[in-house]
This record gives sequence, structure tokens and C-alpha cells, in this order.
Amino acid sequence: MTQTSDNVTWLTQEAYNKLKDELEYLSGPARTEIAAKIAAAREEGDLRENGGYHAAKEEQGKQELRVRQLTQLLQNAKVGEAPADDGVVEPGMVVTIAFDGDESDTMTFLLASREYASDKIDTYSPQSPLGVGVNGKKAGDDAEYELPNGKKAMVKILSAKPYTG
Repeated sequence: MTQTSDNVTWLTQEAYNKLKDELEYLSGPARTEIAAKIAAAREEGDLRENGGYHAAKEEQGKQELRVRQLTQLLQNAKVGEAPADDGVVEPGMVVTIAFDGDESDTMTFLLASREYASDKIDTYSPQSPLGVGVNGKKAGDDAEYELPNGKKAMVKILSAKPYTG
């Protein structure tokens, strides 16, 4: 679970370990693999018309960008506890909302950064319009957020529980 303020990123131990493992892989074995791809493509001849070479170089650039992002994130990380189970919406909470007060039209999501995203549950960033609108609210509160078209939407917070994985 992450929350960014003043360039400090708060992470659970699980999230920190996951990101550290990813960084170690990208900095070691993945670099070796991409270097081998580039070398193999280079041996194919003319680099100006070598699609495999250009694709491998692009992949290398994306990989190095992720290494820099992870390095910076982990340097500024503070490992902490999961949020309190007090019903207040904050990063690290699984939030259930109802749209326009219609309690049959609900959505449940994890409020966290993309580094903590899971295929088990939808994840919304605390900096997203919905995240900004619900952050700090309690179960039972109404929250307003801005839609992509500039209009405002209302939701009701039904529950907020700490994410347990």
C-alpha cells in the first residue's frame, strides 16, 4: 500500500519486498537477457533496417526507465503498517461505493498506487479523481469527484476496510 506525500512513499513490507525483487531481477538477469537480444540482432547486419535490433533497444529503454523508477521509489520508501480498520478511506483500503445514492449500483476497489495493483481487485490511485474525492471520507459519507468530461459525480461510501491481499 502506498501513499505519497513530501516525496515519501509508504509501503507495506509485502509491497516493499515485491518491488525490491522486481528491481533485482531488472538490474541483473533481465539486463543480461536484453543485452543478449541486442547482440544477436546486431549480428544480423545493417542496423538501420534491423527491426529486431530497434525493438530490443526500445525494450531496453523501457526496462532502464523502470529500474530508475523503482530505485527512486525504494530510496524514498518508508515501510509501515497497514492502515487502521477505522472506516476512514485512505491508501491501502478496500472501498465500496454506491453511485448517485443507488445502493444497488456499487463498486469495490483498492485505493493504492499502481505498484500495489493486483489482478484480484480494481485499483484506483489516491491521485485519481475518484481517489481524491473519497480519500479521508468515512463510511456513510457522500463524496464528489470530477468526471473526465468535467462534470461532477456523487458517490456514497458504503465501507472502507484494510486490504489484506
